[in-house]
Amino acid sequence: MLYPHTDCRLKTTQPFHALLTAIVALMFILFSDTVRPAEYIGAATCESCHAKQAKAWQGSPHDLAMQEANESTVLGDFNNQQFEQFGVKSRFFRKGKDYWVSTDGPDGKLHDYKIAYTFGVNPLQQYLIKFPKGRLQVLDIAWDSRPQQAGGQRWFHLHPDDKVTHDDILHWTGPNLNWNYMCADCHSTHLIKNFNARENRYNTRWSEIDVSCEACHGPGSEHKKWADNIAAGKEYKIQNKGLSASLNERKNIHWIQDPKTGKPRRSQPNNLHHEIQVCARCHSRRSQLSDDFIPGQPFMNAYHPSLLTEGLYYADGQMRDEVYVWGSFQQSKMFQQGVTCSDCHDPHKATLKLPAEQVCYQCHSKDHYATSSHHFHKTASEGSSCIECHMPATTFMGVDRRHDHAFRIPRPASSMRLGTPNACNQCHRDKTALWAAQQVNNWYGQPPQGHQQFAPALAAARADNLSAEQLLLKLAMNKNQPAIARATALSEFNGGLDQARLMPLQQTLNDNDALIRLGALDAIQSLPVQQHILAFPLVWDEVRSVRIEAARLMAAYPATDKINAAQQSELQNVT
Repeated sequence: MLYPHTDCRLKTTQPFHALLTAIVALMFILFSDTVRPAEYIGAATCESCHAKQAKAWQGSPHDLAMQEANESTVLGDFNNQQFEQFGVKSRFFRKGKDYWVSTDGPDGKLHDYKIAYTFGVNPLQQYLIKFPKGRLQVLDIAWDSRPQQAGGQRWFHLHPDDKVTHDDILHWTGPNLNWNYMCADCHSTHLIKNFNARENRYNTRWSEIDVSCEACHGPGSEHKKWADNIAAGKEYKIQNKGLSASLNERKNIHWIQDPKTGKPRRSQPNNLHHEIQVCARCHSRRSQLSDDFIPGQPFMNAYHPSLLTEGLYYADGQMRDEVYVWGSFQQSKMFQQGVTCSDCHDPHKATLKLPAEQVCYQCHSKDHYATSSHHFHKTASEGSSCIECHMPATTFMGVDRRHDHAFRIPRPASSMRLGTPNACNQCHRDKTALWAAQQVNNWYGQPPQGHQQFAPALAAARADNLSAEQLLLKLAMNKNQPAIARATALSEFNGGLDQARLMPLQQTLNDNDALIRLGALDAIQSLPVQQHILAFPLVWDEVRSVRIEAARLMAAYPATDKINAAQQSELQNVT
């Protein structure tokens, strides 16, 4: 829930209205049963009532996201092992119970560093080293924790083909591998970075070192108070049983299969998307706006998500760089139809609920889809796999094979036109996209269309084609296409909008989806500064990332009869 004293902007500079708004906000805080300063109480407290969930979580990737380095947590071979990369000879060794590495430091010389923490567990484990001014740096030599028969149980470098020297921004002692700035927010619970800009120092703290119960459910003190009162037979009224995140959108929900098509339908529409906003915090490519995110609040209150921009995604939305899965899932028909993360994943074990494509058959009829008439491959082959065809994988960090979550139909014909990858040629690497397209046409009688229809518009924009602006505008206004693609189309406008095209742009500024509003602000940025006044109403948007972007656009707008000096000053303080 939003707290008026921190998140709502005053819509006027008149003192009386400002005082009145402050009084109303104070009364709301003092007398509302739903707004309380909840505190983090720790997983051990939660376990006393939720033993089943706690048992499932123990040993999960979330539980092991970050740990103190000791004999029970370190997976790498520190038995005096040497690893050489472009002439730098690093050595992993023990001093008593402690783990050490000798490697090149910020001056390019070899130094001995003590391992303070482990980071992650599968398919690789990284190691954190303490540096001055509260910094933790992530070593760029990692341990491949996969089984030996899969190529694992070895040290490897995250940049195997690049000579990363001590003065390179990608060096492990530099800002790109600084734990406080880059990684910490997603590997611990209730993490506060506490960066002091004046001293260039961190005093980073957490309530729990790993991703624990309250990282997803929110601070638990009010929930415990509710539970204690209920156990004592006392009445205690509070919203969501005292939890800030109400992860209940799957309650009493089931999926109904159409017997003719085998396709599923949700028993009730899902207009909440609370769960994915909790997961998006860590499973998305985004920039962080603040430390004060509480699960249950809109994801975009504390984070600014990346769109389907060039370099991060291919024109058809397939992941190109390390973007995680939120941006992919936003493109999917499944998201549009109300599928949530926990339909497929066990949220406490952080694993699939069932092995491989068995998870797909929870909703999709096996009789319709696990047949050669659908996939045209041998049973039990890779070509018959739902996952390999509809969720093609890309390997990041050397060994981490991650599946695209857009659940797209393979379209080798698009590869021919746009140079995008396709699942067919990921397996048939010795064949061409033309060959794959012909095979698909022979099977289905025509090129498959699929849900995602935005690739031509984004490809045209990237190529600076004359048709780009018209295609982008059409995509931006197409409510049948994913919001993230529509927002990307808006962000690709280059300032060539005439008056007729400004009208639909103004409509997107009022869209119900914050992503669309954010994309519309990107479009305004490309316009002459006199037209930035269009962004002014969004300075008080309910979503922080939107209002900050609107204020940034308006901050340079000159004081005129449309925006006075007092309002101009207020723009500097939008939070």
